[in-house]
Amino acid sequence: MGEPVGHPWNTSFTWQTPQPPYRRVTGSEAAQFDREGWVVVDGLVDDQTLAVVIREIDRREAKVEAFLRTQPDERMSIAEAGALTVSVHLAARSPVLRQLASSPAMTDLCADLLGPDVNLYWDQAVYKKPEKPRRVPWHQDNGYTYIEPQQYLTIWLALTDATPGNGCPIVAPGVHRMGTLAHTYVEPLGYECFSDPPRTAVAPVEAGGAVVFSSLTPHLTGPNLTNEVRKAYILQYAPAGAETLIGDPSAGSPQERRPCDDPDRQFPVLRGGEPA
Repeated sequence: MGEPVGHPWNTSFTWQTPQPPYRRVTGSEAAQFDREGWVVVDGLVDDQTLAVVIREIDRREAKVEAFLRTQPDERMSIAEAGALTVSVHLAARSPVLRQLASSPAMTDLCADLLGPDVNLYWDQAVYKKPEKPRRVPWHQDNGYTYIEPQQYLTIWLALTDATPGNGCPIVAPGVHRMGTLAHTYVEPLGYECFSDPPRTAVAPVEAGGAVVFSSLTPHLTGPNLTNEVRKAYILQYAPAGAETLIGDPSAGSPQERRPCDDPDRQFPVLRGGEPA
Protein backbone atom coordinates (compact mmCIF):
# COMPACT_ATOMS: atom_id res chain seq x y z
CA MET A 1 0.00 0.00 0.00
CA GLY A 2 1.39 3.41 -1.02
CA GLU A 3 0.20 6.91 -0.12
CA PRO A 4 -2.49 7.26 2.57
CA VAL A 5 -6.02 7.22 1.12
CA GLY A 6 -9.01 8.67 2.93
CA HIS A 7 -11.88 6.49 4.15
CA PRO A 8 -15.00 6.85 1.94
CA TRP A 9 -17.02 8.19 4.89
CA ASN A 10 -14.33 10.75 5.77
CA THR A 11 -15.58 13.68 3.70
CA SER A 12 -15.46 16.73 5.98
CA PHE A 13 -12.95 16.12 8.78
CA THR A 14 -11.30 19.03 10.59
CA TRP A 15 -8.76 18.34 13.34
CA GLN A 16 -9.62 19.97 16.66
CA THR A 17 -6.59 21.47 18.44
CA PRO A 18 -6.44 20.96 22.24
CA GLN A 19 -6.98 24.16 24.18
CA PRO A 20 -5.42 25.30 27.48
CA PRO A 21 -5.43 25.39 30.45
CA TYR A 22 -3.98 21.90 30.86
CA ARG A 23 -4.25 19.68 33.93
CA ARG A 24 -1.87 16.82 33.20
CA VAL A 25 0.18 17.61 30.09
CA THR A 26 2.55 20.52 29.63
CA GLY A 27 2.11 23.12 26.93
CA SER A 28 4.90 21.53 24.89
CA GLU A 29 3.33 18.07 25.25
CA ALA A 30 -0.03 19.44 24.10
CA ALA A 31 1.71 21.08 21.14
CA GLN A 32 3.38 17.78 20.22
CA PHE A 33 0.05 15.96 20.43
CA ASP A 34 -1.51 18.60 18.18
CA ARG A 35 1.34 18.51 15.67
CA GLU A 36 2.24 14.80 15.66
CA GLY A 37 -0.81 13.06 17.12
CA TRP A 38 0.99 11.40 20.05
CA VAL A 39 2.89 12.03 23.26
CA VAL A 40 4.42 9.88 26.02
CA VAL A 41 3.21 10.73 29.53
CA ASP A 42 5.28 9.11 32.26
CA GLY A 43 4.20 8.14 35.77
CA LEU A 44 0.44 8.06 35.31
CA VAL A 45 -0.01 5.11 37.67
CA ASP A 46 2.03 4.53 40.84
CA ASP A 47 3.73 1.21 41.52
CA GLN A 48 1.23 0.05 44.15
CA THR A 49 -1.79 0.72 41.97
CA LEU A 50 -0.03 -0.81 38.98
CA ALA A 51 0.57 -4.05 40.87
CA VAL A 52 -3.13 -4.30 41.78
CA VAL A 53 -4.15 -3.60 38.17
CA ILE A 54 -1.76 -6.23 36.80
CA ARG A 55 -3.06 -8.89 39.19
CA GLU A 56 -6.62 -8.05 38.21
CA ILE A 57 -5.90 -8.23 34.48
CA ASP A 58 -3.61 -11.27 34.66
CA ARG A 59 -6.30 -13.53 36.06
CA ARG A 60 -8.78 -12.44 33.40
CA GLU A 61 -6.24 -12.70 30.58
CA ALA A 62 -5.41 -16.26 31.66
CA LYS A 63 -8.99 -17.26 30.83
CA VAL A 64 -8.67 -15.68 27.38
CA GLU A 65 -5.45 -17.59 26.70
CA ALA A 66 -7.06 -20.85 27.85
CA PHE A 67 -10.07 -20.24 25.60
CA LEU A 68 -7.84 -19.60 22.57
CA ARG A 69 -6.12 -22.94 23.16
CA THR A 70 -9.48 -24.62 22.47
CA GLN A 71 -10.06 -22.89 19.12
CA PRO A 72 -9.10 -24.09 15.63
CA ASP A 73 -5.44 -23.16 15.08
CA GLU A 74 -5.62 -21.60 18.58
CA ARG A 75 -6.83 -18.38 16.97
CA MET A 76 -9.81 -16.03 16.93
CA SER A 77 -9.67 -12.89 14.78
CA ILE A 78 -6.26 -11.30 15.44
CA ALA A 79 -5.84 -13.07 18.81
CA GLU A 80 -3.73 -16.21 18.98
CA ALA A 81 -2.59 -18.32 21.91
CA GLY A 82 1.09 -17.80 22.58
CA ALA A 83 1.19 -14.74 20.32
CA LEU A 84 -1.35 -12.06 21.22
CA THR A 85 -4.32 -11.99 23.58
CA VAL A 86 -6.99 -9.30 23.66
CA SER A 87 -9.18 -9.10 26.78
CA VAL A 88 -12.03 -6.63 26.20
CA HIS A 89 -14.50 -4.64 28.33
CA LEU A 90 -12.69 -5.30 31.58
CA ALA A 91 -13.82 -2.07 33.28
CA ALA A 92 -17.44 -3.20 32.96
CA ARG A 93 -16.66 -6.29 35.06
CA SER A 94 -13.99 -5.04 37.44
CA PRO A 95 -14.40 -2.29 40.06
CA VAL A 96 -10.60 -1.98 40.16
CA LEU A 97 -10.38 -1.21 36.44
CA ARG A 98 -13.49 0.98 36.41
CA GLN A 99 -11.85 3.07 39.12
CA LEU A 100 -8.67 3.31 37.04
CA ALA A 101 -10.65 4.32 33.93
CA SER A 102 -12.30 7.13 35.93
CA SER A 103 -9.20 8.20 37.86
CA PRO A 104 -7.84 11.77 37.78
CA ALA A 105 -4.81 10.61 35.79
CA MET A 106 -7.03 9.46 32.94
CA THR A 107 -9.75 12.10 33.12
CA ASP A 108 -7.16 14.89 33.26
CA LEU A 109 -5.76 13.65 29.95
CA CYS A 110 -9.29 13.54 28.54
CA ALA A 111 -9.94 17.11 29.62
CA ASP A 112 -6.60 18.28 28.19
CA LEU A 113 -6.71 16.52 24.83
CA LEU A 114 -10.34 15.67 24.05
CA GLY A 115 -12.93 17.90 25.68
CA PRO A 116 -15.18 18.55 28.66
CA ASP A 117 -17.82 15.84 28.06
CA VAL A 118 -16.29 12.41 27.69
CA ASN A 119 -17.29 8.73 28.00
CA LEU A 120 -15.18 5.63 28.16
CA TYR A 121 -15.60 4.20 24.68
CA TRP A 122 -13.56 0.96 24.79
CA ASP A 123 -11.03 -0.80 27.00
CA GLN A 124 -8.91 -3.86 26.41
CA ALA A 125 -5.76 -5.52 27.70
CA VAL A 126 -3.32 -6.63 25.02
CA TYR A 127 -0.63 -9.10 26.02
CA LYS A 128 2.05 -9.77 23.43
CA LYS A 129 3.58 -13.19 24.05
CA PRO A 130 7.13 -14.33 23.24
CA GLU A 131 6.28 -17.82 21.95
CA LYS A 132 5.08 -16.66 18.54
CA PRO A 133 6.58 -13.22 17.78
CA ARG A 134 4.63 -11.13 15.29
CA ARG A 135 3.84 -7.54 14.48
CA VAL A 136 0.57 -5.65 14.38
CA PRO A 137 0.16 -3.68 11.09
CA TRP A 138 -0.06 0.08 10.59
CA HIS A 139 -3.59 1.07 11.53
CA GLN A 140 -5.71 3.79 13.09
CA ASP A 141 -8.02 2.87 15.95
CA ASN A 142 -10.90 4.48 14.05
CA GLY A 143 -10.06 2.20 11.13
CA TYR A 144 -11.36 -0.84 13.03
CA THR A 145 -14.75 0.57 13.98
CA TYR A 146 -15.64 3.92 12.42
CA ILE A 147 -17.12 6.33 14.92
CA GLU A 148 -18.03 10.00 14.77
CA PRO A 149 -16.62 12.29 15.94
CA GLN A 150 -13.64 10.58 14.35
CA GLN A 151 -11.25 12.19 16.82
CA TYR A 152 -11.16 10.27 20.10
CA LEU A 153 -8.37 9.45 22.54
CA THR A 154 -6.33 6.30 23.17
CA ILE A 155 -4.32 5.91 26.37
CA TRP A 156 -1.92 2.98 25.83
CA LEU A 157 -0.97 2.24 29.43
CA ALA A 158 2.21 0.20 29.84
CA LEU A 159 1.79 -2.46 32.54
CA THR A 160 5.36 -3.61 31.91
CA ASP A 161 8.18 -1.61 30.33
CA ALA A 162 7.47 -1.34 26.60
CA THR A 163 10.63 -1.29 24.49
CA PRO A 164 11.57 -1.64 20.82
CA GLY A 165 12.55 -5.22 21.62
CA ASN A 166 9.20 -6.33 23.05
CA GLY A 167 6.76 -4.43 20.85
CA CYS A 168 6.34 -0.86 22.05
CA PRO A 169 4.18 1.42 19.87
CA ILE A 170 5.64 3.00 16.75
CA VAL A 171 3.64 5.91 15.34
CA ALA A 172 3.37 7.80 12.05
CA PRO A 173 3.45 11.47 13.13
CA GLY A 174 1.28 14.07 11.46
CA VAL A 175 -1.01 11.74 9.50
CA HIS A 176 -3.80 12.16 12.09
CA ARG A 177 -4.75 15.49 10.53
CA MET A 178 -6.07 13.65 7.45
CA GLY A 179 -8.83 12.00 9.47
CA THR A 180 -9.75 8.34 9.03
CA LEU A 181 -7.94 6.44 6.28
CA ALA A 182 -9.12 3.49 4.21
CA HIS A 183 -8.05 0.16 5.72
CA THR A 184 -7.76 -3.35 4.30
CA TYR A 185 -7.63 -6.59 6.30
CA VAL A 186 -4.31 -8.45 6.30
CA GLU A 187 -4.73 -12.07 7.38
CA PRO A 188 -4.04 -12.89 10.21
CA LEU A 189 -2.53 -9.64 11.46
CA GLY A 190 -5.48 -7.22 11.33
CA TYR A 191 -6.46 -4.04 9.50
CA GLU A 192 -3.81 -1.99 7.71
CA CYS A 193 -3.95 1.57 6.33
CA PHE A 194 -0.54 1.53 4.62
CA SER A 195 2.71 -0.42 4.71
CA ASP A 196 5.20 2.44 4.36
CA PRO A 197 4.37 5.65 6.29
CA PRO A 198 5.95 8.99 5.41
CA ARG A 199 7.94 8.97 8.66
CA THR A 200 7.92 7.11 11.97
CA ALA A 201 8.65 7.67 15.65
CA VAL A 202 9.39 4.93 18.19
CA ALA A 203 7.54 5.38 21.50
CA PRO A 204 9.07 3.35 24.33
CA VAL A 205 7.44 3.85 27.71
CA GLU A 206 8.14 2.63 31.22
CA ALA A 207 5.60 0.69 33.24
CA GLY A 208 3.02 3.06 34.72
CA GLY A 209 3.37 5.54 31.89
CA ALA A 210 1.38 5.74 28.67
CA VAL A 211 1.67 6.49 25.00
CA VAL A 212 -1.26 8.84 24.45
CA PHE A 213 -2.41 9.22 20.87
CA SER A 214 -5.37 10.14 18.73
CA SER A 215 -7.73 7.54 17.30
CA LEU A 216 -6.47 8.90 13.97
CA THR A 217 -2.75 8.40 14.57
CA PRO A 218 -1.47 5.42 12.55
CA HIS A 219 0.57 3.11 14.73
CA LEU A 220 1.84 -0.44 15.00
CA THR A 221 3.62 -2.63 17.50
CA GLY A 222 6.52 -4.82 16.48
CA PRO A 223 7.14 -8.44 17.50
CA ASN A 224 8.06 -9.34 21.06
CA LEU A 225 11.60 -10.69 20.72
CA THR A 226 12.24 -11.06 24.45
CA ASN A 227 11.49 -13.90 26.86
CA GLU A 228 8.84 -11.98 28.83
CA VAL A 229 5.21 -11.05 28.12
CA ARG A 230 4.70 -7.41 27.13
CA LYS A 231 1.54 -6.20 28.87
CA ALA A 232 -0.56 -3.15 28.05
CA TYR A 233 -4.00 -1.90 29.05
CA ILE A 234 -5.63 0.29 26.44
CA LEU A 235 -8.27 2.82 27.46
CA GLN A 236 -10.16 4.72 24.76
CA TYR A 237 -12.33 7.76 25.40
CA ALA A 238 -14.80 9.46 23.05
CA PRO A 239 -16.83 12.65 23.21
CA ALA A 240 -20.28 12.21 24.74
CA GLY A 241 -22.79 11.65 21.94
CA ALA A 242 -20.38 9.71 19.72
CA GLU A 243 -21.93 7.24 17.28
CA THR A 244 -20.74 4.07 15.57
CA LEU A 245 -21.32 4.08 11.81
CA ILE A 246 -22.56 0.77 10.42
CA GLY A 247 -22.47 -0.36 6.78
CA ASP A 248 -20.27 -1.16 3.80
CA PRO A 249 -18.02 1.86 3.08
CA SER A 250 -17.70 0.87 -0.57
CA ALA A 251 -21.50 0.95 -0.99
CA GLY A 252 -22.01 4.58 -0.05
CA SER A 253 -23.37 6.23 3.08
CA PRO A 254 -23.63 4.36 6.41
CA GLN A 255 -26.77 2.30 6.77
CA GLU A 256 -27.05 2.93 10.52
CA ARG A 257 -25.74 5.17 13.27
CA ARG A 258 -25.59 3.51 16.66
CA PRO A 259 -25.07 5.61 19.82
CA CYS A 260 -22.00 4.71 21.88
CA ASP A 261 -23.98 4.78 25.11
CA ASP A 262 -23.92 1.27 26.58
CA PRO A 263 -24.32 2.14 30.29
CA ASP A 264 -22.23 -0.82 31.45
CA ARG A 265 -19.09 -0.23 29.41
CA GLN A 266 -19.42 3.26 27.85
CA PHE A 267 -20.03 5.21 31.00
CA PRO A 268 -19.43 8.94 31.57
CA VAL A 269 -16.10 10.03 33.00
CA LEU A 270 -16.32 13.81 32.47
CA ARG A 271 -19.19 16.25 32.29
CA GLY A 272 -18.53 19.96 31.97
CA GLY A 273 -14.87 19.21 32.62
CA GLU A 274 -15.62 17.69 36.03
CA PRO A 275 -15.51 14.00 37.05
CA ALA A 276 -18.84 12.37 36.24
